[in-house]
Amino acid sequence: MPETQLETGNPKLETDLRDLAQDLVRRAMAGGATAAECVVREGDEFSTVVRLGQVETLKESGSKAVGVRVFHGQRAASTYSSDFSREGLDRMLKSALELAKITSEDPFSGIPEPAQLGSISGDLDLYYTDVYSLPGEERISYARRAEKAALDYDPRIKNSEGGSFDAATGHKVLANSHGFVGEYRRSYCSVAAVPIAQTEAGAMQRDYWFSVARSLGRLESPEHVGTVAAQRTLRRLGARKVKTARVPVVLDPMVASSMLEHIFEGVNGDSVYRGASFLAGKLGEKIAGDQVTVIDDGTMSGGFGTSPFDGEGVPTQRTVVIENGVLKSYLLNTYTAKKLGLQTTANASRGLAGTPGIGPGNYFLQPGTKTPKEIISGISEGLYLTEFLGHGANLVTGDYSRGASGLWISGGELAYPVEEITVAGNLKEIFFNISEIGNDLEFRGAVACPTIRIDGLIVGGE
Repeated sequence: MPETQLETGNPKLETDLRDLAQDLVRRAMAGGATAAECVVREGDEFSTVVRLGQVETLKESGSKAVGVRVFHGQRAASTYSSDFSREGLDRMLKSALELAKITSEDPFSGIPEPAQLGSISGDLDLYYTDVYSLPGEERISYARRAEKAALDYDPRIKNSEGGSFDAATGHKVLANSHGFVGEYRRSYCSVAAVPIAQTEAGAMQRDYWFSVARSLGRLESPEHVGTVAAQRTLRRLGARKVKTARVPVVLDPMVASSMLEHIFEGVNGDSVYRGASFLAGKLGEKIAGDQVTVIDDGTMSGGFGTSPFDGEGVPTQRTVVIENGVLKSYLLNTYTAKKLGLQTTANASRGLAGTPGIGPGNYFLQPGTKTPKEIISGISEGLYLTEFLGHGANLVTGDYSRGASGLWISGGELAYPVEEITVAGNLKEIFFNISEIGNDLEFRGAVACPTIRIDGLIVGGE
């Protein structure tokens, strides 16, 4: 959206927050800073969990906070506060200015150049007031309906970890000493259910399902969420172990996205310049199979990772990270770009204080053409993986081993549930061994991946 556009809400409050951010930057510069930036955030949050029809937790909160980062030459310091009184803001600013004189120098620190700053114009479809349009009782009803649909689905669903409904809105303003000031609002809501199923012998399994959206009108119905959660839970009943074997593994989208996150960690500028990534020094090299194209796009309308500018005030962009298996770009903020002699990819993410980190925009694996069913039907014996347990990826060496559970594939069909297995390989080979990619890309967060088939993995069992 244009830097001057205010989407909704109280115009006076929004103007106040913009003025406050700009005023703190001006005062920091008057206090001796050579550069400064200020972030102001406010938001509302609602959350409820209903278990076995009864409200277990109910939380409603509002928050407002401000943070400044000031530079004294090549030294930097940051402070933040939720005290918006004149004394509180004075204290915060004074403390940052004093700290900036005694921190160690870093030749790569600083805010982006004026020419790099800006904001995407137009409505990015990020904010809807309807997430707060329901009366409290109806919000609780969303959680209750999701849980009830799961419990009613099948008599083997005996218990529940609950149904939930969440809603939140946020407003962010960023200003810096190069004259940049930008702001945007975001909203989201979600509904989820976590049922527990039990066999006659007493063995229990749990699973979940959820829907998340920017607008209440785009949420899947609570009944649909509860039904899918029940189906996912029931298919795990009667799980058994399997013998250790090297077989094709199909990852459902919820777990496939974790593979994508390993690539993200590998192309994250922080780990690259430290040499703590197996992808350091690999720009322009083949690191994955031909059909693997990974994109990071912070500009997609309505996306969960969309914003008009990043955490430093650089307009978000679309970056091709991997194209047909070739590593095309790392993901960088201003600091890591300087360290590597490259340009920022507008992936700066930040809280109220501290130096900016690196976060995804809408980060995804380009989908293929096959349905998940078609991918599974081409496998005589293999594993359909639906859950990872724990962490087991070494980003320096690429070694990979994680506990898992899922469904065994036999004769091109899902045959029976399996558990207490491990999946092992090396990330350097895993990305080359992605042999098929599904057509079912769906965003339920900033990172999304369709169904994928990986060959050459060892499934460890008995």
